Amino acid sequence: MTLFLTQARANRLANRRLLGAIGQLPSADFHAPRTSFFPSLALTLNHILAVDGYYLAALHGDVDMVKCWSAYVPAATAAELAVRQDESDLRLIAFCAGLTRADDERVVAFDRGAGLDAGPREPLWRVLAHLFMHQTHHRGQAHAMLAGTSVKPPQLDDFILLGDSLHRGGDMVALGWVEPV
Repeated sequence: MTLFLTQARANRLANRRLLGAIGQLPSADFHAPRTSFFPSLALTLNHILAVDGYYLAALHGDVDMVKCWSAYVPAATAAELAVRQDESDLRLIAFCAGLTRADDERVVAFDRGAGLDAGPREPLWRVLAHLFMHQTHHRGQAHAMLAGTSVKPPQLDDFILLGDSLHRGGDMVALGWVEPV
């Protein structure tokens, strides 16, 4: 379970760095058409946040996860998106911090529109692995799109190895986190 908490925290750090860089862009650049799966930074990053909300609803056993998905209102600005993504990331960290060995066998039910009983069921560890992979995949797309702007893309992959701790020291202090020994 420590791995999931580490990934959730690394996820927050990467989102914080990426959204901090994107926040330096003019609004027009945030919404400008770009080449990627979702054709703008705004659409890509809002997709990450919307999917996070759906999966967090499933992980928490919320019965209104379809309503949560369909009611999603995209963030209009990078600043708004950063605040909302941080709230989502904190929710994921809290979820992962509360996991125990008993959760190894837990199954997560999804509602894809026909109710929880009719939807897919997945082992919790697969759901979390998918959620982190989904974030990393689309965050990489946003990182590549940012490279086509005047703002330098930030380093996003130095959060897990202890030997990289010097590169995340400022982030750790800003978030009030202490490096585990």
